[in-house]
Amino acid sequence: MRHNKSGRRLGRNSSHRAAMMRNLVTSLLEHERITTTDARAKELRKIAEKMITLGKRGDLHARRQVLQVVRDRKVVGRLFEQVAPRYMERPGGYTRIIKLGNRLGDNASLSIIELVEESVVTEEAPAAE
Repeated sequence: MRHNKSGRRLGRNSSHRAAMMRNLVTSLLEHERITTTDARAKELRKIAEKMITLGKRGDLHARRQVLQVVRDRKVVGRLFEQVAPRYMERPGGYTRIIKLGNRLGDNASLSIIELVEESVVTEEAPAAE
């Protein structure tokens, strides 16, 4: 029984799963939109949100922590200089998952995972007069 064991195994051993997630998060940060299966997209969202949060911090330690996951220095530079500054005012929720339907070959449910573009709008309460 797998009680209290979080995360999806995705039919892979742990090293293959970690490598696949590193590749997916690198592709997402590079292209800002990728198509993958629903389960992979939901797992990818966790890691991508953490990477963008580290990018918002912007210090050297955060950059080194991101480099442990994203091994491409160009993508890490792009994350810290272009992607993370867009979300400075946003308190999370940097990705969006859009369901596409099923794949023709194996009927796997597909999704698009993308970085959100619009800025967050905070509504001010009207002043009582």
